[in-house]
Amino acid sequence: MATPVASYIDHTLLKATCRSADIIQLCREAIEFKFAAVCVPPFLVKQAVEALKDSPVKTATVIGFPMGYSSIDSKLSEINTAILDGADELDTVINLIALKNGDWSYLETEMLQQVELIHHKEKFVKVIVESGVLSKDELIRCCSLYGRLGIDYMKTSTGYAEKGASISDVQLMRTELPPEVKIKASGGIRHYSFAMELIEAGANRLGCSASIQILEEEKQHLNKL
Repeated sequence: MATPVASYIDHTLLKATCRSADIIQLCREAIEFKFAAVCVPPFLVKQAVEALKDSPVKTATVIGFPMGYSSIDSKLSEINTAILDGADELDTVINLIALKNGDWSYLETEMLQQVELIHHKEKFVKVIVESGVLSKDELIRCCSLYGRLGIDYMKTSTGYAEKGASISDVQLMRTELPPEVKIKASGGIRHYSFAMELIEAGANRLGCSASIQILEEEKQHLNKL
């Protein structure tokens, strides 16, 4: 494939115990290896923005993470703060409790307000649906709902649920989403072979904490050709 796997990767560190020094190192690696973005905790967005200054690497952060059941007002407040701190991309978790209770009207209201705010500020929204805990019908309905709300990406997972990204979920999302909506696969992507399978299935971005290992495996693979 002509485009290196690095250009698909959101180099990610979202541990509750991470330090400013860890984020600075993450950003240095992202610049060195030409990753698409870093994804960092909201508290450390400012540090990431400063560390990435004058580079093409984007700064992403998470909203309502990882459970998604905070209030709409809380999520909007998080978004405002993240954008003020310099975030380019907002990965926001849907309210899974609302979904599991069949409250699709709430989910639509919740996301409409977030999309409006994020796009008004000319930033990008990635909607995390936690596909690993959804039935096929629930995932299809998510694609139908969020696909018509103007989101930029649908993202598989937070990485904190019992199941992360899968080839079948990405394939289903690609089939059911409008072509202009991109897909971010995340959760459990630790090897080059799996990363490539996800890209071939339709993923446009990969959320990875094992990014360096994936690039090492890519190098080994290319050396064998």
